[in-house]
Amino acid sequence: MLEVLFEDEELVVINKPAGLLVHKTAIAYGEEENALIQLRDQIGSWVAPVHRLDRVTSGCLLFAKNEQVLPSLKSLFMDRAIEKRYLCIVRGIPAQKKGLIDHPLTSERSGKLQEAQSRYRVLRESEQAFDSTGRYPTSRYSLLEVELLTGRTHQIRRHMAHIRHYILGDRKHGDNKQNSFFEIHFGLQNLLLHSWKLGFIHPLTQAPLQLTCAPPPHFQTIVEKLGWTGADFKRG
Repeated sequence: MLEVLFEDEELVVINKPAGLLVHKTAIAYGEEENALIQLRDQIGSWVAPVHRLDRVTSGCLLFAKNEQVLPSLKSLFMDRAIEKRYLCIVRGIPAQKKGLIDHPLTSERSGKLQEAQSRYRVLRESEQAFDSTGRYPTSRYSLLEVELLTGRTHQIRRHMAHIRHYILGDRKHGDNKQNSFFEIHFGLQNLLLHSWKLGFIHPLTQAPLQLTCAPPPHFQTIVEKLGWTGADFKRG
């Protein structure tokens, strides 16, 4: 059963589990299980995803419930009129506690360079008495909130790699030594990236919506292992 964060006659927002596809894709040809099908059957309504989350990313995901409202919802993203904030746990502690990563990314489809901007701030810092790389007596980590200002494929993962603060559990853009250490010692097999907050103006009612969902258990486990207890992610 998918967790529904908000639903009315026009739209529905769910907390997508990590590992679940948003919809059918050629990359996972033949795999029928996805959020679109599950949600359609769960609420008994036509639905269409308004945006995308990577399969390995969990969190807030917006669907339209009818074809009439879909263009209005999509325009929120096109016009950058929607707030998208993520949580991630990264290697190291950024020198600047908040900042803007303005670094163009090459489109994985067209090969063209596209503008890409992510704003981050450090929420928690940790220095642990273990050596995760074989080079230092301690290891440092940060819990970040990242706001997407543009929406490129794997943008946060690629931007974090660009500034060399790799997201833990990122098999494609991350640090394999860190990934291996956390898998062996803490059983981590997931990407620590979570779509935490979604905020926008309802296109029909004009009511402001601010939706937040807590990270999944595998994320919370590492939060506790790194000593960040007491954080109320549901409230923000």
